[in-house]
Amino acid sequence: GFGVVKLDLKTKSQSGVEFSTTGSTNTDTGKASGNLETKYKMKDLGLSFSQKWNTDNTLASEITLEDQLAKGLKLTFDTSFVPNTGKKSGKLKTAYKRDYVNLGCDVDFDFAGPTVHGAAVIGYEGWLAGYQMAFDTAKSKLVQNNFALGYRAGDFQLHTNVNDGTEFGGSIYQKVNDELETAVTLAWTAGSNNTRFGIAAKYKLDKDCSLSAKVNNASLIGVGYTQSLRPGVKLTLSALIDGKNFNAGGHKVGLGFELEA
Repeated sequence: GFGVVKLDLKTKSQSGVEFSTTGSTNTDTGKASGNLETKYKMKDLGLSFSQKWNTDNTLASEITLEDQLAKGLKLTFDTSFVPNTGKKSGKLKTAYKRDYVNLGCDVDFDFAGPTVHGAAVIGYEGWLAGYQMAFDTAKSKLVQNNFALGYRAGDFQLHTNVNDGTEFGGSIYQKVNDELETAVTLAWTAGSNNTRFGIAAKYKLDKDCSLSAKVNNASLIGVGYTQSLRPGVKLTLSALIDGKNFNAGGHKVGLGFELEA
């Protein structure tokens, strides 16, 4: 939330319609944006309908069918429309999830030719392996080719990934105790000596508030404070400090306010 002032509001009517409203402004550019989303679920039929409108004048609708044709199968049809330009787009999403496997396939409908997105994750005794791809049918070209491997225990997580054969990354997460969590990330690009890394920690002061901090090799220092003022009301304060140019300014602050009823 650095450089952003944000307000989130979530409510639910007696008829079961969920409303979600978000407004934010960028402190650097002064640009304000917002969106309104409504969602209705028919649990007996496994159907959910949602509509979303944002201040960029984009209308989006989504219909989801879950656990009806088969247990763990989720089908989603997503469309968007921009009245100003008349631009229309659609996407068909499928997902299948069981205890040890998670599969997904999305198809973007485009007049030039659809793009097919696929992903698969399998797990066994804490080990996770995943593959993600995107195929542009118009160019008959594989535009995304990513692999990931991870291990998860009760208080420890390890993750490594290779994106398009050029981007390599890894992270280690550990929950030291009920109050303290720590993590380290590393990233490297083939053909470049530029290695990126960062460390982060989160500490729970009590059950209602927590303090987090992170620093990377570019000397960017981020700090955050989250406070639950009461059930359904959360306040977040954040700051990003450029350690290399401390006196030059350019530091960022952020404010977030969440309401849920």
